[in-house]
Amino acid sequence: MSEMNATVDPAEVARFDALGAQWWDEKGKMAPLHAMNPARLAFLRDALVRHFSRDARALRPLKGLSILDIGCGGGLLSEPLARMGGQVRGIDPAPGNVDIARTHAAASGLAVDYEAVTAEELASRGDRFDVVVALEVVEHVADVSLFVRTAGQLVADGGVLVLSTLNRTAKSFALAIVGAEYVLRWLPPGTHRWEKFITPEELEATLAAAGFTAREKVGLAYEPFSGDFHLIEDLSVNYFMVAERVG
Repeated sequence: MSEMNATVDPAEVARFDALGAQWWDEKGKMAPLHAMNPARLAFLRDALVRHFSRDARALRPLKGLSILDIGCGGGLLSEPLARMGGQVRGIDPAPGNVDIARTHAAASGLAVDYEAVTAEELASRGDRFDVVVALEVVEHVADVSLFVRTAGQLVADGGVLVLSTLNRTAKSFALAIVGAEYVLRWLPPGTHRWEKFITPEELEATLAAAGFTAREKVGLAYEPFSGDFHLIEDLSVNYFMVAERVG
């Protein structure tokens, strides 16, 4: 693997590239992401509105902001961000994912710029964005430190980096792996590897080494009775982190 692609885990890319049109099947293998999306998008909207002093009541509160969605998959996050007014670029190292994302965005009448490239390749061009988002990606990369450093390089001055991932706890093993993959069968077995989960303390240290400081941290929990996800203070399973460049 070349240095330019050092964060990419080929096995992980192949796993998600094989999903094809299932990305947009709300009852298929990506059902958990569809269920998480309302809470994820509400958090993103509110965090970005605060950071950029936007009107939360506006129909398109992210209008004019350049947004990079790293690991965009089939576009489940990119499309709603574009609907909120963002100028969205979605990147993914899996060409099949990008093809699905492009086709779906075109059918939806949305202008999202998709490209099958890695974050390293994009950073080497000198591209910069007001917002860099990488949700449910950190636990799938080959080198977390390099990935966070590269994502940070893509953030423009005054911009923000938003990450979400899974904490490495006994609770996350029980819920995100045993429960989600083997009991509820939400995800194919082997989708996640517990040893690749990263604690909030580790992620904050990695961000600090890349010149960023965490400004917001919040957890995400599943409500079994409603089937919805909601934001909580507990970071023991899924969590978000919003970071800004130091200085």
